[in-house]
Amino acid sequence: MDASYIFIDHVALFFSTQCSFTLNVSGFPVADMTQVTLPQRRVMLSDLITEEITGCFQQEQIKELKLYKIANELLQTERAYVTRLHLLDQVFCAKLTEEAGKGTFPVEVVKGIFSNVGSIYTFHSQFLLPDLETRMSQWASTPRIGDILAQLAPFLRMYAEYVKNFDSAMDLLKQWTERSVQFNAIIQDIQSQEACGNLTLQHHMLEPVQRVPRYEMLLKDYLKKLPEDDPDCSQAEKSLNIISMAATHSNMAIRKMENLKKLMEIYEMLGGEEDIVNPSNELIKEGQILKLAARNTSSMERYLFLFNNMLLYCVPKFSLVGQRFTVRTRVGVEGMKVLETSNEDYPHTFQVSGKERTLELQASSEQDKEDWIKAFKETIEIFQQKNETFKSASKEVADEVSVKELGKRAPRWIRDNEVTMCMKCKEPFNPLTRRRHHCRACGYVVCYKCSDYKASLRYDGNKLNKVCKDCYFILTGRADAEEPVSGKKRGILEIEAAQVSGNSFLCGFLQYSTDRTKPCQRVWCVIPQHDALVLYLYGAPQDVKAQCTIPLLGYQVEDVQRSVDHPPTSFRLCQSKSVHCFTADTEEVKLRWLKVIRKAVIGEIPECQTPVDDNLANENCVPLWDDTTRRCSLAERKLLESA
Repeated sequence: MDASYIFIDHVALFFSTQCSFTLNVSGFPVADMTQVTLPQRRVMLSDLITEEITGCFQQEQIKELKLYKIANELLQTERAYVTRLHLLDQVFCAKLTEEAGKGTFPVEVVKGIFSNVGSIYTFHSQFLLPDLETRMSQWASTPRIGDILAQLAPFLRMYAEYVKNFDSAMDLLKQWTERSVQFNAIIQDIQSQEACGNLTLQHHMLEPVQRVPRYEMLLKDYLKKLPEDDPDCSQAEKSLNIISMAATHSNMAIRKMENLKKLMEIYEMLGGEEDIVNPSNELIKEGQILKLAARNTSSMERYLFLFNNMLLYCVPKFSLVGQRFTVRTRVGVEGMKVLETSNEDYPHTFQVSGKERTLELQASSEQDKEDWIKAFKETIEIFQQKNETFKSASKEVADEVSVKELGKRAPRWIRDNEVTMCMKCKEPFNPLTRRRHHCRACGYVVCYKCSDYKASLRYDGNKLNKVCKDCYFILTGRADAEEPVSGKKRGILEIEAAQVSGNSFLCGFLQYSTDRTKPCQRVWCVIPQHDALVLYLYGAPQDVKAQCTIPLLGYQVEDVQRSVDHPPTSFRLCQSKSVHCFTADTEEVKLRWLKVIRKAVIGEIPECQTPVDDNLANENCVPLWDDTTRRCSLAERKLLESA
């Protein structure tokens, strides 16, 4: 195509000189651009510039419209969600609780089904929804939602309790619908109402589980449409991180409950096999397989349970109920190897060798063999990575203490009563099979397995002394002492008590129990500065791992009055079916704990208190939130506490 360039006031325009159509310039039909006069060209250029500016303006309007639509969708779905929560809490739960008060069925059943849905309803109806409605009414002057979500997103952690209880709630609902006529009649009556929309109670109870991922999806879409230089961008990203973490916690809670449920099933199938129902155990793969005999060519039917840390080699037991398998061998994943083998008489074979035993196995097909080999290899690789991380972390701690002085100077021994578990392998001590031993090099309290080494120590005249494995490798210079791996995160419980106690809002001993019928246990309690809404419980002040943690947000604090069962220095934390009972040594200590916990349960950062143990006094208490962080008003606190 021929072309010509037309310059109008030093602006280059490109037009075709062989137009097959008629151009209309300021009302004049033109077939050849050479016929366009200079004034007409100027008018034409002005029209083009106007169109370009109009197009850019329209694009900006489209972006703003998309952001408004996302924010409005969040508001509309939030209104519908609050309506569903009202139905769950104020209709289903209220009527069932009223009937349970007559003695028709236990009140605990209703609490077990609806968990902390009351707290969730209060938060959304009294806080999040009103803030969204106010913001949307002011959208013309304040077109953003990231700041609101950033302020309120931390409260979404309360969903973890609801999600964790969901499976149990469904079982209770099914059980009592079949058992109690009155229970079933109330549910059927409410489900027949127009407000239910012809949906079952189970369907409505699923909505809180799905709501947090919904927030995450909408916020991701909002960030995609938001300009990078928009002032709301940083707040939206901050809220997305918090919401994503809450969604992850919900998903993790679901997976954890599913895993524990599966472990319980395996426990029953194995006739009560020891150490199966443990949160640290994770089932990787299970299935039937043939085991080739070592002395002849016969094959025997077997069943395998592959966990993240062990393989259970089982023999089927012919029983219709109860125990279905007997564990013949337990093979640890540590040191395990898997090899593909070839056997003309028996195809699809492979070999699993461990410290305890070597097994030659035959799969049902080539694909089945590949699946088993892949599962074994991935499990071994993940186990090795975690094991190396733990070894490196332990050696890194030892390096900090011993680079210059290990073996040259007598260490300070950790007292026996300051720990309840081995400071190396974290296995709990007991007076019979796992007693306490001290490493003469670093002073740590370890078990017999972790202290079965000897090395010469300069401070003791180069005599051989019992040392832990980490110190042995460092002192002897063995190649097994590997370089530490940095950047690896430890589990939430793998935080040393001494570390968090030195930087805490409050720490000290309390008597603790979760059941009135069980005796109280003396535990070391810490509310650390880095995690001010969580209470850590340790067996002793020097333990390297917490026994458990209690996320305080959403709990109710009860100041227990003097009674036969409880002394006057007792208090309780209650949420749904969870009840944690504490007893302080004195009334003053109890008041200090109540002051801190009552702020933590409503999402406020507590003020620093004088530690119960003066030896662990904390002089540098720094609030985790800055002054711009929104704090609950008095009315909000009352609403949350009443929920």
